[in-house]
Amino acid sequence: MNLSALIDEIAAQADDFLDGFTGRADARAGIQELLTAQHNSLTETERKHVTDGVMSILEDEGFFDATPGAAETDADSSAGED
Repeated sequence: MNLSALIDEIAAQADDFLDGFTGRADARAGIQELLTAQHNSLTETERKHVTDGVMSILEDEGFFDATPGAAETDADSSAGED
């Protein structure tokens, strides 16, 4: 199995399957749960590699930095400053 492709695939789906998860620990647990359910043939080392890879992508993309509605609040407050 191509683990890099799996990492990219899971990271691309993160918005959907991690909806409602709060924080990094919950996200990590969600990824591990997904791997157990859908890719149970992976070894423990492979699961850790994939989980770490997905978490790294999510960190790089700022997945954990944004708070719901933050972009809307910024846009609303700057609209009144013109």
